[in-house]
Amino acid sequence: MDDLERELEPHIDLENDSDSSEDNSSKGEKKSKFPLVKPIYGDQTQQNGFRRTTSMCRERIREAMLHHRWEEAAEYMVYYPQILEDRNLFTAQPSKEFIWRTATEIFHHHPNSTMEDYNTIYERMKHSGFRHYLMISLEHSFHLLLHQQIEDAKRHLASAESWRHGKETAAQIQNIKLIQAYRGLLDYIIWCDKKSTRSSSDYYESDSNQTMQNYFRQASVNLEEILKNPGVWDCFILRYVEMLEFYEHHKEALQVLNDYAYDSNFPPNPNAHVYLYQYLKRQGASEKRLMKVLKVLHALVPSHELMLEYSSLLLQSEKQSDTQKALGVVLEMLDFNCWGSNLEVWIRLKAVIQKLQNQVDWENIVCEKMAERKDWWLALHLTSFHATKDSKENPELFEVKASLTKILFPDQPLKYSVNGSQVKGKAETKKRKGRRY
Repeated sequence: MDDLERELEPHIDLENDSDSSEDNSSKGEKKSKFPLVKPIYGDQTQQNGFRRTTSMCRERIREAMLHHRWEEAAEYMVYYPQILEDRNLFTAQPSKEFIWRTATEIFHHHPNSTMEDYNTIYERMKHSGFRHYLMISLEHSFHLLLHQQIEDAKRHLASAESWRHGKETAAQIQNIKLIQAYRGLLDYIIWCDKKSTRSSSDYYESDSNQTMQNYFRQASVNLEEILKNPGVWDCFILRYVEMLEFYEHHKEALQVLNDYAYDSNFPPNPNAHVYLYQYLKRQGASEKRLMKVLKVLHALVPSHELMLEYSSLLLQSEKQSDTQKALGVVLEMLDFNCWGSNLEVWIRLKAVIQKLQNQVDWENIVCEKMAERKDWWLALHLTSFHATKDSKENPELFEVKASLTKILFPDQPLKYSVNGSQVKGKAETKKRKGRRY
């Protein structure tokens, strides 16, 4: 409830419209940062009976919600919208937002709420003022989607997209673009539904195919616009590429993913490179091209799980420099504790070092890579605690790590050791038990 009250302070303006009828609030008045400690009724000399009543009602709603008494909160909420009749511009806008957010929260938890209840409050709040019209419309469509009313959700978004009030502000333009993007996503959902329900024999039937094509075009118009607005648009880009790939528009799909990954106007986004790599892999791209994409991803997220595939591609290369790169990639993965107990990563490190040993100066290469890690890597991976834990929980991991300790730290006193015969005996006992059953 503290968060809700804090968000509803009068200075909040979701769309930052400049209409004079809504902007005459008292900007000089200071508001407390801790709403819960404010007096329930405020300054009694400044409030008439109507405002005292609505203030009391608001406090009762807040108290009921705080203790999850949703039926009681709903009863008070029936009367609170009378506050909209108050002509005080300083309190009108926060009250509208309070009714919108609080009513939807109550309906969400109320055991007897219906879809009609939601529709009523959304429609009332959309038309109680223009400031939040677009965001309320978007939220309304989300709720309709949750109830599988896709066509109704699309209709509400279409209505919001064409809505205008006064001079357009930057916030309004951004919200309209967001609504257009979700309209495209709804067209994609309908397209997927049509695709899943048609039979294989329907593929060449003109009516079925034409319907899908229509939704594909409608979705494309809106989703295509996403790339013109820098941002993180993962869910939209993926759906657009899926449709392009379905219709074998591979050139367009690749262009979309390239722009999303490499356009300097967009913020750095590791997922963009993951999507590009996955697409190229599905299309059978060359190893050289795959490595080029993974190289950028490695620079952004050296601990990414795809670094295992990157190191594998480097290891398959005939270039000695690629083997050295593979060593760096795997070591950087292990710099992160989340990979410390991963057997596959340690096996990969062992494979890289084994191939590296074919080079004359392999010891210098390893020492150079480990020089910057000598002060903390042992404590991270190779203590007696790790040895005991690994020997009990994963003997194979223990054996791989034990075989690498002297190679990685030839001049360091090592604590990663347990009775080797004991570990081997446990592993053999485990295998015998498995064969017995």
